[in-house]
Amino acid sequence: MASIKKKVAIFTGNRAEYGLQIPILEAIKQHPNLDYLLFVSGAHLDPAYGHTVKEIESDGFEIHEHIDIGKGDTSLFSTAHAISKGISEITKCIEKHSPDIFIVYADRYESFAAAISASQTNTITVHIEGGDITEGGALDDSVRHAMTKLSHFHCVTNKEAFERIKAMGEEEWRIKLVGYPAIDLIANNDFTPPADLQTLFHFDFNQPILIFTQHSVTTQFDDVVTQLMPSINAINACAHDGIRCIVTYPNNDAGGDKIYHYLDSKLSDSENILLTKSLGRKNYWGILNLARESLANVICVGNSSSGIKETATFKCPTVNIGSRQQGRLRGSNIIDVPYIEEEIISAIKKAFFDVQFRRECRETINPYDLGGAGKLIADLVNNIEINKITRTKKMTI
Repeated sequence: MASIKKKVAIFTGNRAEYGLQIPILEAIKQHPNLDYLLFVSGAHLDPAYGHTVKEIESDGFEIHEHIDIGKGDTSLFSTAHAISKGISEITKCIEKHSPDIFIVYADRYESFAAAISASQTNTITVHIEGGDITEGGALDDSVRHAMTKLSHFHCVTNKEAFERIKAMGEEEWRIKLVGYPAIDLIANNDFTPPADLQTLFHFDFNQPILIFTQHSVTTQFDDVVTQLMPSINAINACAHDGIRCIVTYPNNDAGGDKIYHYLDSKLSDSENILLTKSLGRKNYWGILNLARESLANVICVGNSSSGIKETATFKCPTVNIGSRQQGRLRGSNIIDVPYIEEEIISAIKKAFFDVQFRRECRETINPYDLGGAGKLIADLVNNIEINKITRTKKMTI
């Protein structure tokens, strides 16, 4: 008689998070002992942020639940309401499908709701990317560490994160060092090739190319426009100087609506500026890869975690603006600058034209690249025994 497969629920509520989960989904989908249940929510379902559920569908994954939790982008109150609704709606899905294991990712408020629902329904919860730190004013650290304490198992991207979770009192046998899942896809060249990028974006590879994304810093919600203004002025100046600027909408965090309205109104009407709700991971990585292949002079600018954790693999110079990624482990390809227009422009020029710095970027090592994260996570899930011992956490300190 064939063995019964474990049902593994996976939650995604955001475009960036989904791209990182694909290797996990693929590995579970291909595993003989596992079946996945994909719960899709948050900005994926919102046309204002690109309706990125279409990307999931085009990748061929079956979506088992579309979960509307409302919008969390207008204020911290709307975020709290979205968490509340998310807990209610995700709990209904858990009750309906009865997964054996529930996988939650990183530090977003949508995933926080999923972690609460899973842990409080006594569903074994696996948290990916716990133990990182970002001390720059976002609520990410608080949410991430709360999710760690709610979860039963922890798949971490780096050794420092492993040690932090141990220091939080988690039993060592529950923690596994797996690396950064997105790098599995990058290693397989799962992104748009250069010729297709030229067709899509009308690139001239002799023209410098800049990708820009700036998210809100949630604990500094009232300052979101003030923090964005210097960046927009710098982007407009770059476009005037002949640099091709690809600008994407932010995440749907509190203050996200203010950012995209400001982008719509304040970016100059220039043929060198393209504003898009979402590039999609394949186009985004494809553009970064132009730097690695030395096909074009490409840099990344803004405050996205992808600028810290992914660009090093592409040997792509990155200008990290403001405090949002403060304290995060990074390669040597990062230039940190404050919210000051002149310093942002100076850093952009260094990233594009400083020969010594660009040489350092070519030699940088990505500290999150351990290889094969998707399979390691699927194997961990397969080996979890569903019993009282795994469900009963102990504090080691």
